[in-house]
Amino acid sequence: MTAKRNPAASLRRTAFAWGAGSFAFTLAVAGGIGLQAQGIASHNTRAPVTYDAGSIELQDRQNRVALSGGVTVTQAGLTVRSQRMLVNFTDTGSLDIQRITATGGVTVTRGNERASGDVAIYDFNRRVITMAGNVRLRRGTDTLNGGRLTIDLRSGISSVDGRASGGANPGGSNSGRVTGTFSVPQDNDDDQ
Repeated sequence: MTAKRNPAASLRRTAFAWGAGSFAFTLAVAGGIGLQAQGIASHNTRAPVTYDAGSIELQDRQNRVALSGGVTVTQAGLTVRSQRMLVNFTDTGSLDIQRITATGGVTVTRGNERASGDVAIYDFNRRVITMAGNVRLRRGTDTLNGGRLTIDLRSGISSVDGRASGGANPGGSNSGRVTGTFSVPQDNDDDQ
């Protein structure tokens, strides 16, 4: 028996791939520790997006796609990994992704830059990305740790605070504080 191809499902899968790639790119670029301008400009957001998961479930009635089992989304050298990813969309003639939620050991890497946390949510309507729970940003030897990272794409303002999600972070390693280290460039003239 030959399965019929469902054009709507194919379109949803394509929309998911584009949305997940956009999520990965935006989180890594905006959440990085002072990413260099040339690095941001050089990322190809139109590059193909690949994804891999233990299972993918299209939930048509709920307008969502659920991926689970070690999800990996990659686009042009940028990789997002999590245990689960849920993509919410609306279908009113064209597909619009509303929200992407990645949970379970979320990591975003690009070159020597890495952001990690327990949960990452990209709210497409508000254009806000939030990463919460044991947030750690790394670039080379520079580090930034906190409970929550919020990136407002409209204003261009990113902030890190010690709270995991609106309250104190009990038992968290950062004790409700933002911590980190950064390297100071060495000047050869300081040897005198």
